[in-house]
Amino acid sequence: MLGLIELGQSGLNQAAKAIKTAGDHALLDLSEVTLKAPIPQPRRDIMAVGRNYHEHAQEFHDSGFDATSGTTAVPEDPIIFTKATTSVSGPFDPIPSYLDNTHSTDYEGELAVIIGKAGRGILKADAFQYVYGYSTSNDVTARTLQHKHKQWFIGKSLDGYCPMGPVLLTREEAGNPDTFHLKTEVNGKLRQDSSCSALIFNIPTLIETISAGITLLPGDIIVTGTPVGVGIGFDPPKFLVKGDVVKVTIEPIGSIENKVE
Repeated sequence: MLGLIELGQSGLNQAAKAIKTAGDHALLDLSEVTLKAPIPQPRRDIMAVGRNYHEHAQEFHDSGFDATSGTTAVPEDPIIFTKATTSVSGPFDPIPSYLDNTHSTDYEGELAVIIGKAGRGILKADAFQYVYGYSTSNDVTARTLQHKHKQWFIGKSLDGYCPMGPVLLTREEAGNPDTFHLKTEVNGKLRQDSSCSALIFNIPTLIETISAGITLLPGDIIVTGTPVGVGIGFDPPKFLVKGDVVKVTIEPIGSIENKVE
């Protein structure tokens, strides 16, 4: 997939031609294949954004799990952290919560942005020219590890703690991401329900912030933050346990559904 992304529009044109030539006889039923993440082995860590919806910023601030918070819940500038490449898993792969020995695994439904071309010093006005497309993701988090280690990397980076998919929808196919809508369900019960337009720092702002001194590369992934409704927002917290099923849906991209092991 990285090779296709690097080809840009030329690659998409070639793919469309190949699909047309192959015809319907080349189609496979989803039951015959195992879907992987759109970019199963990213070239570098996933870039992620903390406290990027107002209500979630407040619930996280009030939860006691944020060891980095100051006196106010809403950050003045984007909070950027990373998740290890090995955290990426497929849209229907299990969540290996047994790797979290603190038993505090939580969900975070998020919109993932995939970068399409290299750039540094990208202005907000030009940011969408660098977006290849979008995917649905779950920024699964071991909350106690996140708090214990202060910097969020370990609690966010356990193997399999970033399910993603079920597709990569190109920017042209997707349209304006402000029209996207995110929902997260746990065992069929709605936990998160928000428009993606509610981001505190929108996609152009995030791209401008990160690229100010860091070159973004084709295939880079930015997960943009989660809305209110995560497990630690409840009293007592509702952590994921073995057997739970987490479903994150972003319209118009699609759903990922992962069983907790």
